[in-house]
Amino acid sequence: MTGTDEEQGSSKQGDRWAAGVIPYAEMGYWQPDYEPADTDILAVFRISPQEGVPPEEAGAAVAGESSTATWTVVWTDRLTAHEHYQAKCYRVEKVPGAEGQYMAYIAYDIDLFEEGSIANLTSSIIGNVFGFKPLKALRLEDMRIPVAYVKTFQGPSHGIVMEREYLNKYGRPLLGATTKPKLGLSARNYGRVVYEALRGGLDFTKDDENINSQPFMRWRDRYLFSMEGVNRAQAATGEIKGHYLKVTAATMEQMYERAEFARDLGSVIVMIDLTIGYTAIQSMSEWCRRN
Repeated sequence: MTGTDEEQGSSKQGDRWAAGVIPYAEMGYWQPDYEPADTDILAVFRISPQEGVPPEEAGAAVAGESSTATWTVVWTDRLTAHEHYQAKCYRVEKVPGAEGQYMAYIAYDIDLFEEGSIANLTSSIIGNVFGFKPLKALRLEDMRIPVAYVKTFQGPSHGIVMEREYLNKYGRPLLGATTKPKLGLSARNYGRVVYEALRGGLDFTKDDENINSQPFMRWRDRYLFSMEGVNRAQAATGEIKGHYLKVTAATMEQMYERAEFARDLGSVIVMIDLTIGYTAIQSMSEWCRRN
């Protein structure tokens, strides 16, 4: 290394650990030469930098704030292999036909994320960057989740072949429909609709997204009359039938209570809404596998 190179290297390292506000790109979050590893989680953000903020700095800011950075370096960085845990913005491309918009490509090492946790993955990547000062606007456009991370989730317990074997139905589509009207029916009339639909040829019926436990039909009554309809339809047709009993509720404790009641009534399936959140979805998935 020449004397000039040594001075430049020393100056760069000094800047990295200098006090005060430091641009994210200078802290190592902009790495245009980085080659993503097969195990990296990749995210593509559409960014609109504030006036005077270079797009590379804006991309580096997103990488930094969604991984290890704050507005400056701290001495405790020296207690970690900080370069390993830094997200890297490795490419920024202008969006054709969209003034002031860019695509920022960011790589995250797999070690940054808890195994089998969608909540941790999403809160890490998108939990703290929207409304960020260097940006006018930000949107997550796409992600690549490596097989190594996907394999930390349990996945479905079986596929369509096993589902057909449970139902003993082959060679045709499985037919289902939503109970209508979805609001306003009493529990007894709701169960009647379930019976008529299943008796008429459907394999399954389901609760709609609006149905929970409203004054016109409480959840326990709906479960009782719906399963009565299922059992009557099975007896009349000699086929396996079912109704998706929705267990969405305000708390996990209430959801478990409803799921247990559905199980005790003989229901082979329950359903949930995506609005309950990632943690609740995974919790109910594990409960269903156990029960």
